[in-house]
Amino acid sequence: MIVEGLVTTTDADGQPHLAPMGPTVFGDFASFLLRPFPTSNTFRNLQRHGEGVFHLTDDARLIAFAAVGKLRDVPPTNPATAVAGFVLREACRAFEFRVTTIDTTRERIHLTADVVQRHELRPWGGFNRAKHAVIEAAILATRFHLLPADEIAAEFRKLRVIVDKTGGEAEHDAMGMLEREWAKFREGR
Repeated sequence: MIVEGLVTTTDADGQPHLAPMGPTVFGDFASFLLRPFPTSNTFRNLQRHGEGVFHLTDDARLIAFAAVGKLRDVPPTNPATAVAGFVLREACRAFEFRVTTIDTTRERIHLTADVVQRHELRPWGGFNRAKHAVIEAAILATRFHLLPADEIAAEFRKLRVIVDKTGGEAEHDAMGMLEREWAKFREGR
């Protein structure tokens, strides 16, 4: 099963790096498969350091802003307890992990990771339809360069209707930002 969330890794300067990621999870989050692009900071950090933290959050806005590089600062963190890394304070759950295998023979890197520590940080607030729509739009935004423009435009129109019907301020803000990113991308083609 693929679960969308956020991964923190450690940059070369010791600072936290945050990226959205949808790993395939095994067992009850005992291990997972991360598939970062080979050019990503996340891959470079994990190749160098081999440890990180995967977070589950109900903050779709945070996932969306991280997906398109619009996050100004990494949200507040605490030090991880079993790895040299960072735990997002406002996440719902966090899974500290160590990379056990790296396969660079594919278009997207395959990193297998074992969970070495779990954190229950706060109750899960849940997702309404608008939060799901924002996450789907954020995933689309990471694929602007891969998918046909008419397909993306059609999906964005559908997702906008859901956000308009069921979203709060955070979801409207995130969807608006993603739509602006789509408009910029189309203009730059």
